[in-house]
Amino acid sequence: MADEIINRVANSQLITIDLEDFYPEGKRVLFDIKDWLFEELILREKDFRASAEEHDWSQYQNCYVSLTCSADAIIPSWAYLLLATKLTPFAKKVMVGDLVLLETLVYQEVIKQLDLTEYEDKPVIIKGCSNKPIPPSAYTLLIEKIKPIAKTIMFGEACSTVPLYKRKK
Repeated sequence: MADEIINRVANSQLITIDLEDFYPEGKRVLFDIKDWLFEELILREKDFRASAEEHDWSQYQNCYVSLTCSADAIIPSWAYLLLATKLTPFAKKVMVGDLVLLETLVYQEVIKQLDLTEYEDKPVIIKGCSNKPIPPSAYTLLIEKIKPIAKTIMFGEACSTVPLYKRKK
């Protein structure tokens, strides 16, 4: 037979970081308070507090919860804070905004806690394709953290990367 095929990618020093590997498990929930408003427009404090007291908050156990109001209504800050007091005993994280912002905040914590010592002075590939909802800002957060230590940073797959950064000698 002809020459043996050698996998140079597998034999290289390239290290791939896949943010999907660090995806925190837990259901993501968008909690919309519009149904708790009078005619989906006005927050009546007494009714809002009653709804908060009667609601089964245990259903959010180990969830990541984003509080929002999809109705065109003015919501006082204390309303979200009241809901947060009810959710925090159960949920992993509670914030105000949409699900993209929720994922961004979750990944901000994940990346902040990453131990990157194995990537020091190494060529790094940040894998871009994932089956989980990785927010685009998670990649920029990772770049900020890894750039000071990596020798090179590329994006994509080992067979077809886009060079992003190379440390000057």
